[in-house]
Amino acid sequence: MNGYALILVFVGVVVLLAAWLPQFLRGRPLSLPMVLLVVGAAAFRFVPGLGSVDIRERLEITEHVTELAVLISLLGAGLALDRPPSWRNWSSTWRLLAVAMPVTIGAAFLAGWAAGLAPATALLFGAVIAPTDPVLAADVQVGEPTVEGQVDSDEDEDDEDEVRFALTSEAGLNDGLAFPFVFAAVGMAAAAQSGESWFAFWLWSDLFLRVLVGVVAGWVAGRLLARMFFNPPRPMVALAEGSQGFVAVGAILVTYGVTEIAHGYGFLAVFVAAVTLRQRRRDDTFHTVVHGFTEELEQLLSVALLLLLGGAMATGLFQHLSWRGVAGGLLVIFVIRPVAGRLAMLGSGAQSGQRRAIAFFGIRGIGSIYYLSFAVQEADFVGEDEVWSATAFTVLASVFIHGVTATPVMKVLDRRRGRRV
Repeated sequence: MNGYALILVFVGVVVLLAAWLPQFLRGRPLSLPMVLLVVGAAAFRFVPGLGSVDIRERLEITEHVTELAVLISLLGAGLALDRPPSWRNWSSTWRLLAVAMPVTIGAAFLAGWAAGLAPATALLFGAVIAPTDPVLAADVQVGEPTVEGQVDSDEDEDDEDEVRFALTSEAGLNDGLAFPFVFAAVGMAAAAQSGESWFAFWLWSDLFLRVLVGVVAGWVAGRLLARMFFNPPRPMVALAEGSQGFVAVGAILVTYGVTEIAHGYGFLAVFVAAVTLRQRRRDDTFHTVVHGFTEELEQLLSVALLLLLGGAMATGLFQHLSWRGVAGGLLVIFVIRPVAGRLAMLGSGAQSGQRRAIAFFGIRGIGSIYYLSFAVQEADFVGEDEVWSATAFTVLASVFIHGVTATPVMKVLDRRRGRRV
Protein backbone atom coordinates (compact mmCIF):
# COMPACT_ATOMS: atom_id res chain seq x y z
CA MET A 1 0.00 0.00 0.00
CA ASN A 2 1.25 3.49 -0.90
CA GLY A 3 1.96 5.05 2.51
CA TYR A 4 2.17 8.60 1.16
CA ALA A 5 -1.22 8.30 -0.57
CA LEU A 6 -2.69 6.87 2.62
CA ILE A 7 -1.42 9.85 4.59
CA LEU A 8 -2.95 12.25 2.02
CA VAL A 9 -6.29 10.48 2.34
CA PHE A 10 -6.09 10.69 6.12
CA VAL A 11 -5.28 14.41 6.09
CA GLY A 12 -8.07 15.12 3.59
CA VAL A 13 -10.63 13.22 5.65
CA VAL A 14 -9.56 15.06 8.81
CA VAL A 15 -9.86 18.48 7.13
CA LEU A 16 -13.36 17.61 5.89
CA LEU A 17 -14.31 16.38 9.35
CA ALA A 18 -12.98 19.60 10.86
CA ALA A 19 -15.32 21.56 8.59
CA TRP A 20 -18.35 19.35 9.30
CA LEU A 21 -17.93 18.47 12.98
CA PRO A 22 -18.52 21.96 14.47
CA GLN A 23 -22.02 21.97 12.96
CA PHE A 24 -22.68 18.41 14.11
CA LEU A 25 -21.37 19.04 17.63
CA ARG A 26 -23.28 22.30 18.12
CA GLY A 27 -25.53 21.96 21.16
CA ARG A 28 -23.88 18.73 22.27
CA PRO A 29 -21.59 18.30 25.30
CA LEU A 30 -18.62 17.69 23.03
CA SER A 31 -16.00 19.88 21.36
CA LEU A 32 -13.89 19.70 18.22
CA PRO A 33 -10.58 19.62 20.20
CA MET A 34 -11.80 16.54 22.10
CA VAL A 35 -12.51 14.68 18.87
CA LEU A 36 -9.28 15.72 17.19
CA LEU A 37 -7.10 14.70 20.13
CA VAL A 38 -8.70 11.24 20.11
CA VAL A 39 -8.37 10.93 16.32
CA GLY A 40 -4.73 12.04 16.46
CA ALA A 41 -3.91 9.59 19.24
CA ALA A 42 -5.61 6.70 17.43
CA ALA A 43 -4.07 7.57 14.06
CA PHE A 44 -0.47 7.75 15.26
CA ARG A 45 -0.92 4.53 17.20
CA PHE A 46 -2.60 2.44 14.52
CA VAL A 47 -2.24 3.98 11.01
CA PRO A 48 0.77 2.50 9.18
CA GLY A 49 3.38 5.02 8.05
CA LEU A 50 2.57 7.75 10.56
CA GLY A 51 5.00 6.54 13.20
CA SER A 52 5.45 8.45 16.45
CA VAL A 53 5.45 12.13 17.32
CA ASP A 54 7.89 13.71 19.76
CA ILE A 55 7.27 17.45 19.97
CA ARG A 56 10.31 17.75 22.24
CA GLU A 57 12.70 16.48 19.56
CA ARG A 58 12.44 19.62 17.42
CA LEU A 59 11.65 22.27 19.98
CA GLU A 60 12.24 25.18 17.61
CA ILE A 61 9.61 23.86 15.19
CA THR A 62 7.18 23.19 18.04
CA GLU A 63 7.74 26.71 19.36
CA HIS A 64 7.16 28.48 16.06
CA VAL A 65 4.13 26.44 14.93
CA THR A 66 2.35 26.92 18.26
CA GLU A 67 3.44 30.56 18.24
CA LEU A 68 1.73 31.09 14.88
CA ALA A 69 -1.46 29.41 16.08
CA VAL A 70 -1.61 31.65 19.15
CA LEU A 71 -0.93 34.76 17.04
CA ILE A 72 -3.78 34.01 14.64
CA SER A 73 -6.07 33.26 17.57
CA LEU A 74 -5.16 36.54 19.30
CA LEU A 75 -5.97 38.44 16.12
CA GLY A 76 -9.37 36.76 15.90
CA ALA A 77 -10.12 37.36 19.58
CA GLY A 78 -9.22 41.06 19.40
CA LEU A 79 -11.33 41.60 16.28
CA ALA A 80 -14.33 39.81 17.79
CA LEU A 81 -14.62 42.08 20.83
CA ASP A 82 -17.25 44.76 20.23
CA ARG A 83 -16.96 46.37 23.66
CA PRO A 84 -14.78 49.54 23.58
CA PRO A 85 -11.82 49.29 25.97
CA SER A 86 -12.15 51.27 29.19
CA TRP A 87 -11.60 50.73 32.89
CA ARG A 88 -15.32 50.19 33.48
CA ASN A 89 -16.21 48.24 30.32
CA TRP A 90 -13.35 45.81 30.81
CA SER A 91 -13.51 45.58 34.61
CA SER A 92 -13.87 41.78 34.55
CA THR A 93 -10.76 41.55 32.40
CA TRP A 94 -8.65 43.70 34.72
CA ARG A 95 -9.81 41.67 37.70
CA LEU A 96 -8.82 38.38 36.09
CA LEU A 97 -5.44 39.72 35.01
CA ALA A 98 -4.59 41.44 38.31
CA VAL A 99 -5.86 38.71 40.66
CA ALA A 100 -6.68 35.39 38.99
CA MET A 101 -3.53 35.09 36.91
CA PRO A 102 -0.88 35.82 39.58
CA VAL A 103 -2.81 33.79 42.19
CA THR A 104 -2.95 30.84 39.79
CA ILE A 105 0.78 31.09 39.07
CA GLY A 106 1.66 31.45 42.74
CA ALA A 107 -0.55 28.60 43.90
CA ALA A 108 0.67 26.25 41.15
CA PHE A 109 4.26 27.19 42.00
CA LEU A 110 3.75 26.44 45.71
CA ALA A 111 1.99 23.15 44.93
CA GLY A 112 4.81 22.04 42.62
CA TRP A 113 7.49 23.10 45.07
CA ALA A 114 5.75 21.32 47.93
CA ALA A 115 5.54 18.18 45.77
CA GLY A 116 9.30 18.17 45.29
CA LEU A 117 9.95 20.12 42.10
CA ALA A 118 12.92 22.48 41.99
CA PRO A 119 11.81 26.10 42.58
CA ALA A 120 12.54 27.23 39.01
CA THR A 121 10.76 24.16 37.58
CA ALA A 122 7.75 24.70 39.83
CA LEU A 123 7.55 28.34 38.75
CA LEU A 124 7.81 27.29 35.11
CA PHE A 125 4.85 24.93 35.54
CA GLY A 126 2.80 27.67 37.17
CA ALA A 127 3.69 30.17 34.44
CA VAL A 128 2.93 27.95 31.45
CA ILE A 129 -0.29 26.56 32.89
CA ALA A 130 -1.79 29.87 34.06
CA PRO A 131 -2.84 31.56 30.76
CA THR A 132 -6.36 30.97 29.49
CA ASP A 133 -5.93 29.62 25.98
CA PRO A 134 -7.46 31.60 23.08
CA VAL A 135 -7.06 28.72 20.60
CA LEU A 136 -9.21 26.00 22.22
CA ALA A 137 -11.80 28.12 24.02
CA ALA A 138 -14.22 28.73 21.14
CA ASP A 139 -17.20 27.30 23.04
CA VAL A 140 -16.95 29.98 25.74
CA GLN A 141 -15.82 32.96 23.67
CA VAL A 142 -17.64 35.69 21.78
CA GLY A 143 -18.64 35.13 18.17
CA GLU A 144 -17.82 37.24 15.15
CA PRO A 145 -17.76 41.04 15.38
CA THR A 146 -21.22 42.60 15.32
CA VAL A 147 -21.66 44.88 12.33
CA GLU A 148 -24.83 46.88 11.73
CA GLY A 149 -27.15 44.99 9.40
CA GLN A 150 -25.00 41.82 9.52
CA VAL A 151 -26.36 40.08 12.64
CA ASP A 152 -27.25 36.44 12.04
CA SER A 153 -30.98 35.90 12.38
CA ASP A 154 -30.34 32.80 14.49
CA GLU A 155 -28.28 34.68 17.05
CA ASP A 156 -29.06 37.29 19.62
CA GLU A 157 -27.48 40.66 18.92
CA ASP A 158 -26.19 40.77 22.49
CA ASP A 159 -23.88 37.77 22.05
CA GLU A 160 -21.11 39.52 23.97
CA ASP A 161 -22.37 38.61 27.45
CA GLU A 162 -20.13 39.02 30.48
CA VAL A 163 -18.91 35.41 30.59
CA ARG A 164 -17.91 35.22 26.95
CA PHE A 165 -16.45 38.70 26.98
CA ALA A 166 -14.42 38.16 30.15
CA LEU A 167 -12.96 34.84 28.98
CA THR A 168 -12.16 36.14 25.48
CA SER A 169 -10.49 39.34 26.63
CA GLU A 170 -8.62 37.52 29.41
CA ALA A 171 -7.30 34.95 26.94
CA GLY A 172 -6.20 37.72 24.60
CA LEU A 173 -4.20 39.58 27.23
CA ASN A 174 -2.88 36.92 29.57
CA ASP A 175 -1.23 35.00 26.74
CA GLY A 176 1.10 37.99 26.50
CA LEU A 177 1.30 38.75 30.21
CA ALA A 178 2.41 35.22 31.06
CA PHE A 179 5.76 35.99 29.47
CA PRO A 180 7.25 37.89 32.47
CA PHE A 181 6.64 34.88 34.70
CA VAL A 182 8.14 32.49 32.15
CA PHE A 183 11.20 34.76 32.02
CA ALA A 184 11.30 34.72 35.83
CA ALA A 185 11.48 30.92 35.76
CA VAL A 186 14.21 31.09 33.11
CA GLY A 187 16.17 33.62 35.20
CA MET A 188 15.79 31.51 38.33
CA ALA A 189 16.98 28.37 36.53
CA ALA A 190 19.99 30.16 35.03
CA ALA A 191 20.88 31.73 38.40
CA ALA A 192 20.80 28.31 40.07
CA GLN A 193 23.72 27.31 37.84
CA SER A 194 25.64 30.58 37.54
CA GLY A 195 24.87 32.17 40.89
CA GLU A 196 24.23 35.53 39.20
CA SER A 197 21.47 37.87 40.33
CA TRP A 198 18.49 38.05 38.00
CA PHE A 199 15.63 39.73 39.89
CA ALA A 200 16.46 43.42 39.29
CA PHE A 201 16.89 42.94 35.53
CA TRP A 202 13.71 40.89 35.37
CA LEU A 203 11.72 43.53 37.28
CA TRP A 204 12.84 46.40 35.03
CA SER A 205 13.13 44.72 31.65
CA ASP A 206 10.87 41.65 31.55
CA LEU A 207 8.07 42.83 33.81
CA PHE A 208 7.92 46.56 33.05
CA LEU A 209 9.73 47.58 29.87
CA ARG A 210 8.68 44.70 27.61
CA VAL A 211 5.04 45.07 28.66
CA LEU A 212 5.13 48.81 28.00
CA VAL A 213 6.72 48.32 24.57
CA GLY A 214 4.13 45.66 23.70
CA VAL A 215 1.16 47.85 24.62
CA VAL A 216 2.49 50.98 22.88
CA ALA A 217 3.57 49.08 19.77
CA GLY A 218 0.18 47.37 19.55
CA TRP A 219 -1.72 50.65 19.90
CA VAL A 220 0.41 52.39 17.27
CA ALA A 221 0.16 49.41 14.92
CA GLY A 222 -3.63 49.28 15.34
CA ARG A 223 -3.95 52.97 14.47
CA LEU A 224 -1.70 52.60 11.42
CA LEU A 225 -3.54 49.52 10.24
CA ALA A 226 -6.89 51.28 10.58
CA ARG A 227 -5.55 54.12 8.45
CA MET A 228 -4.27 51.72 5.79
CA PHE A 229 -7.49 49.73 5.73
CA PHE A 230 -10.07 52.51 5.80
CA ASN A 231 -8.61 55.94 5.13
CA PRO A 232 -5.12 55.89 3.55
CA PRO A 233 -3.44 59.03 2.21
CA ARG A 234 -3.73 59.61 -1.52
CA PRO A 235 -2.99 58.05 -3.96
CA MET A 236 -3.19 54.81 -1.92
CA VAL A 237 -6.39 52.75 -2.12
CA ALA A 238 -8.10 51.61 1.09
CA LEU A 239 -7.29 47.94 1.59
CA ALA A 240 -10.79 47.35 2.95
CA GLU A 241 -12.16 47.93 -0.53
CA GLY A 242 -10.53 44.73 -1.72
CA SER A 243 -12.31 42.63 0.97
CA GLN A 244 -9.27 40.38 1.28
CA GLY A 245 -9.03 39.18 4.87
CA PHE A 246 -5.49 37.86 4.59
CA VAL A 247 -4.03 41.39 4.53
CA ALA A 248 -4.71 41.73 8.25
CA VAL A 249 -2.80 38.53 8.94
CA GLY A 250 0.21 39.94 7.10
CA ALA A 251 -0.02 43.22 8.98
CA ILE A 252 -0.30 41.44 12.32
CA LEU A 253 2.79 39.35 11.54
CA VAL A 254 4.66 42.58 10.86
CA THR A 255 3.36 43.97 14.16
CA TYR A 256 4.57 40.91 16.01
CA GLY A 257 7.98 40.87 14.35
CA VAL A 258 8.65 44.59 14.86
CA THR A 259 7.58 44.40 18.51
CA GLU A 260 9.85 41.43 19.16
CA ILE A 261 12.75 43.25 17.49
CA ALA A 262 12.05 46.20 19.82
CA HIS A 263 12.22 43.77 22.78
CA GLY A 264 8.50 44.00 23.54
CA TYR A 265 5.95 41.25 23.99
CA GLY A 266 4.62 40.49 20.52
CA PHE A 267 1.57 38.53 21.72
CA LEU A 268 0.47 41.53 23.73
CA ALA A 269 1.06 43.89 20.79
CA VAL A 270 -0.97 41.74 18.39
CA PHE A 271 -4.00 41.60 20.66
CA VAL A 272 -3.85 45.34 21.45
CA ALA A 273 -3.49 46.10 17.72
CA ALA A 274 -6.50 43.93 16.87
CA VAL A 275 -8.66 45.58 19.56
CA THR A 276 -7.53 49.05 18.42
CA LEU A 277 -8.31 48.21 14.80
CA ARG A 278 -11.75 46.90 15.77
CA GLN A 279 -12.67 50.31 17.26
CA ARG A 280 -12.16 52.09 13.89
CA ARG A 281 -15.06 52.15 11.44
CA ARG A 282 -16.93 49.72 13.69
CA ASP A 283 -19.80 49.16 11.25
CA ASP A 284 -17.59 48.38 8.27
CA THR A 285 -18.17 44.83 7.03
CA PHE A 286 -14.42 44.46 6.47
CA HIS A 287 -14.16 43.55 10.16
CA THR A 288 -16.26 40.43 9.53
CA VAL A 289 -14.25 39.61 6.38
CA VAL A 290 -10.98 39.71 8.29
CA HIS A 291 -12.40 37.81 11.25
CA GLY A 292 -13.87 35.13 8.98
CA PHE A 293 -10.55 34.55 7.24
CA THR A 294 -8.74 34.50 10.58
CA GLU A 295 -11.20 31.99 12.01
CA GLU A 296 -10.72 29.61 9.06
CA LEU A 297 -6.94 29.84 9.27
CA GLU A 298 -7.06 29.32 13.03
CA GLN A 299 -9.21 26.24 12.59
CA LEU A 300 -6.81 24.71 10.05
CA LEU A 301 -3.82 25.31 12.32
CA SER A 302 -5.72 23.95 15.31
CA VAL A 303 -6.62 20.78 13.43
CA ALA A 304 -2.98 20.10 12.57
CA LEU A 305 -1.71 20.92 16.06
CA LEU A 306 -4.36 18.90 17.89
CA LEU A 307 -3.74 15.86 15.71
CA LEU A 308 -0.01 16.08 16.36
CA LEU A 309 -0.56 16.73 20.06
CA GLY A 310 -2.87 13.72 20.28
CA GLY A 311 -0.26 11.65 18.50
CA ALA A 312 2.46 12.89 20.84
CA MET A 313 0.34 12.03 23.87
CA ALA A 314 -0.20 8.51 22.54
CA THR A 315 3.43 7.88 21.61
CA GLY A 316 5.57 9.08 24.51
CA LEU A 317 4.63 12.51 25.84
CA PHE A 318 3.14 10.93 28.97
CA GLN A 319 6.24 8.80 29.54
CA HIS A 320 7.30 10.86 32.57
CA LEU A 321 3.84 11.49 33.98
CA SER A 322 3.86 10.98 37.75
CA TRP A 323 1.27 11.15 40.50
CA ARG A 324 2.27 14.75 41.24
CA GLY A 325 1.84 15.68 37.57
CA VAL A 326 -1.70 14.27 37.56
CA ALA A 327 -2.48 15.84 40.92
CA GLY A 328 -1.03 19.19 39.84
CA GLY A 329 -3.09 19.28 36.65
CA LEU A 330 -6.35 18.37 38.39
CA LEU A 331 -5.59 20.81 41.19
CA VAL A 332 -5.19 23.64 38.66
CA ILE A 333 -8.45 22.79 36.88
CA PHE A 334 -10.70 22.04 39.85
CA VAL A 335 -9.26 24.14 42.67
CA ILE A 336 -6.60 26.72 41.86
CA ARG A 337 -8.14 28.41 38.83
CA PRO A 338 -11.75 28.34 40.14
CA VAL A 339 -10.71 29.78 43.52
CA ALA A 340 -8.47 32.41 41.88
CA GLY A 341 -11.27 33.34 39.49
CA ARG A 342 -13.84 33.66 42.26
CA LEU A 343 -11.45 35.88 44.23
CA ALA A 344 -10.96 38.05 41.17
CA MET A 345 -14.70 38.46 40.61
CA LEU A 346 -15.59 39.33 44.21
CA GLY A 347 -17.51 42.60 44.26
CA SER A 348 -18.04 42.65 40.49
CA GLY A 349 -21.42 43.36 38.94
CA ALA A 350 -21.65 39.90 37.37
CA GLN A 351 -24.34 37.50 38.57
CA SER A 352 -23.38 34.54 40.76
CA GLY A 353 -23.70 32.00 37.95
CA GLN A 354 -21.62 34.16 35.64
CA ARG A 355 -18.89 34.53 38.26
CA ARG A 356 -18.73 30.76 38.73
CA ALA A 357 -18.53 30.16 34.98
CA ILE A 358 -15.80 32.77 34.48
CA ALA A 359 -13.81 31.25 37.33
CA PHE A 360 -14.16 27.67 36.11
CA PHE A 361 -13.59 27.99 32.35
CA GLY A 362 -9.90 28.82 32.38
CA ILE A 363 -9.12 26.51 29.48
CA ARG A 364 -5.53 25.34 29.03
CA GLY A 365 -4.16 24.57 25.58
CA ILE A 366 -1.75 25.43 22.78
CA GLY A 367 -0.37 28.50 24.55
CA SER A 368 0.98 26.31 27.37
CA ILE A 369 2.83 24.14 24.84
CA TYR A 370 4.31 27.26 23.23
CA TYR A 371 5.59 28.73 26.48
CA LEU A 372 7.08 25.44 27.61
CA SER A 373 8.89 24.81 24.31
CA PHE A 374 10.23 28.37 24.46
CA ALA A 375 11.43 28.19 28.07
CA VAL A 376 13.30 24.90 27.90
CA GLN A 377 15.40 26.27 25.05
CA GLU A 378 16.40 29.26 27.16
CA ALA A 379 17.60 27.42 30.29
CA ASP A 380 18.07 23.95 31.74
CA PHE A 381 15.30 22.97 34.15
CA VAL A 382 15.65 20.11 36.60
CA GLY A 383 12.88 17.63 35.83
CA GLU A 384 11.68 19.32 32.65
CA ASP A 385 10.50 15.97 31.21
CA GLU A 386 8.06 15.68 34.09
CA VAL A 387 6.82 19.22 33.44
CA TRP A 388 6.20 18.30 29.80
CA SER A 389 4.09 15.32 30.85
CA ALA A 390 2.25 17.28 33.54
CA THR A 391 1.51 20.16 31.16
CA ALA A 392 0.27 17.78 28.44
CA PHE A 393 -1.95 16.00 30.97
CA THR A 394 -3.38 19.32 32.18
CA VAL A 395 -4.15 20.35 28.60
CA LEU A 396 -5.79 16.98 27.89
CA ALA A 397 -7.84 17.11 31.09
CA SER A 398 -8.87 20.69 30.39
CA VAL A 399 -9.97 19.89 26.83
CA PHE A 400 -12.21 17.06 28.01
CA ILE A 401 -13.49 18.51 31.29
CA HIS A 402 -14.21 21.95 29.90
CA GLY A 403 -15.34 20.53 26.56
CA VAL A 404 -18.01 18.38 28.20
CA THR A 405 -19.27 21.09 30.53
CA ALA A 406 -19.06 24.22 28.33
CA THR A 407 -22.16 23.65 26.19
CA PRO A 408 -24.63 22.77 29.00
CA VAL A 409 -23.34 25.51 31.30
CA MET A 410 -23.49 28.18 28.60
CA LYS A 411 -27.00 27.02 27.64
CA VAL A 412 -28.18 27.52 31.21
CA LEU A 413 -26.59 30.98 31.42
CA ASP A 414 -28.05 31.97 28.04
CA ARG A 415 -31.55 30.93 29.11
CA ARG A 416 -31.22 32.96 32.31
CA ARG A 417 -30.50 36.13 30.36
CA GLY A 418 -33.22 35.42 27.79
CA ARG A 419 -30.98 34.55 24.86
CA ARG A 420 -32.28 32.07 22.28
CA VAL A 421 -30.46 28.72 22.41
